[in-house]
Order: sequence, then C-alpha cells, then structure tokens
Amino acid sequence: FRSDELGRLHAEHIQVEPGSGMEIYLPRTKSDRSGQGRYFKAPALRQLCPVEAYLEWTNAAQIKQGPVFRAINRWGQLANEALHPNSIITIVRSCCQAAGIEGSDAFSSHSLRRGFASWANGQRWDTKSLMEYVGWRDVHSAMRYIDAPDPFAQHRIEQSLEGHQAAPSLAQSTLLEVTLRLER
Repeated sequence: FRSDELGRLHAEHIQVEPGSGMEIYLPRTKSDRSGQGRYFKAPALRQLCPVEAYLEWTNAAQIKQGPVFRAINRWGQLANEALHPNSIITIVRSCCQAAGIEGSDAFSSHSLRRGFASWANGQRWDTKSLMEYVGWRDVHSAMRYIDAPDPFAQHRIEQSLEGHQAAPSLAQSTLLEVTLRLER
C-alpha cells in the first residue's frame, strides 16, 4: 500500500477470515481511474501473518470502525483521526534504525512497495501475478520497482553453461616454463 492508502484503511472495509485471509476495500486509490475503489486480498501466513497482526492490533486498540492506523498524541493516547501519510515515513525510518539497518534515513513508505516487489521477484513470482497483486497496470511501472534478484546474472550464466566442458583451472593446467633472455 502507499502511505496515503495506509492512512485511509478503515476497519469497516476489512473482512477477515481467521486462518484464511482478509479482503481489504479501498474506496479510492491512485490507480483507480473509474472511481469505484479496489479490493486487495492478504493471505493468512504461518510467519509474519498480516491477518493475525491486524486482529491483534484492532483488538488491543479496540478499533471496531474508522481508521485502522491512527495518530497517537504526545501522551500516548490513540486518536480517532487517521495517521497522517507523512508520519508513516517517520515510522518506517524509526523501525529501520531500531533494526540496525544502515542508511535508514534513505527509507520511505515507498520502500515498502519496492521491498515487497523485489522480494516477490526474488521468490520468482511471474510479473503478471505481481502486477495484479500490487495493482500495477503498466509493466514499465512495475519494472521501476523491481530490483534484479541476481544483479550479476550469475544464475542465468551458470544455467547456460551447464553441459559445457569447463576450462581447466590454472591448478590443473600443465606448467609452462618461459625463459626471457635480454641481449644488447
């Protein structure tokens, strides 16, 4: 999700099936040209489960309706208003810093989308599935987000070399002695 979309998530627009997944409706998104909103699905996972995290958060914060992610005042009280999109950048950077990630000031809420896209690409999601899941319609937009999982192309090169006779290493090659003689 984009940071403004995270701020606009409302509890009444989220349907949860514990152990299966959840469906999230956003009435307005950047890519929704028809103005009808968009549905997103998130699966229940064995680890780092978004469904469990959502249920734990809404239960702990006693959120039944309204914004899911809310502002917190300086006294630690949860507000009724949604978290401002700019606050999400601060939260992302604080989490990165707390995790010991170098260069945490370079991260933004945009890093969440890029990070997911790169992770999914590294897990060999096909581009069409990734675009559908994230909501990209243009392949050029998707390609700007995806980091190559094999930046040196090692995997592709090694696959193409399979079945070819490898050149002998220097340790295996015959010793060749060269004598250099200088004359005046």
